[in-house]
Amino acid sequence: MLRKVLLGLAALIIILVGIIYTRASTFRVERATRIEAPPDVVYALVSDFHAWDRWSPWAHLDPSMKVTYGGPQAGTGATMSWTGNDKVGEGNMRITESKPTQTLAMRLEFIKPMASVNRTDFTFKPDGTGTKVDWVMTGPLDFMGKGMDLFVGMDRMIGPDFEKGLASMRREAEADARKRAEAATASSAQPAPTPADPAPAAAPAK
Repeated sequence: MLRKVLLGLAALIIILVGIIYTRASTFRVERATRIEAPPDVVYALVSDFHAWDRWSPWAHLDPSMKVTYGGPQAGTGATMSWTGNDKVGEGNMRITESKPTQTLAMRLEFIKPMASVNRTDFTFKPDGTGTKVDWVMTGPLDFMGKGMDLFVGMDRMIGPDFEKGLASMRREAEADARKRAEAATASSAQPAPTPADPAPAAAPAK
């Protein structure tokens, strides 16, 4: 009886291993939203890693997280590294390609808790008076990754974080757009300076 149970268990393991091996060796997670703000306002929140603290779904998971910035302030070459608790782990990001107000591509490396290197892309497309934002992450899956994707699903793991991040991005970008519009309105409402009265002519010399 025990031998039959062991043989059945071994058969199940072999079948499971075969299923995992035949699964796709890459993953893709994508989410999108519409933001009522111009593309340049939304782009600024993503191209500058210093601004991620305002909207990133992982920014406040560890109040003691150590973050280091490098390269230019924003755009191609900008980098961010972090080290934190089990919720955020350790890793780094680098902007590898950028077309201002249009697209951003990043190299995303996780060191802990699981080592991996993935690609992240953002696209910003005008949509009426607002912007349609797409956030995509793609990367390879090794055997362990395939198994995790089979039972948990990369989309179910990462997708909700993307949705939360995009909601925060929308809130912050729309607030920035309102501030810019209010500043422009206030500037245009300022009265034009009154020309100074001409200086009196000097009295003729006697």
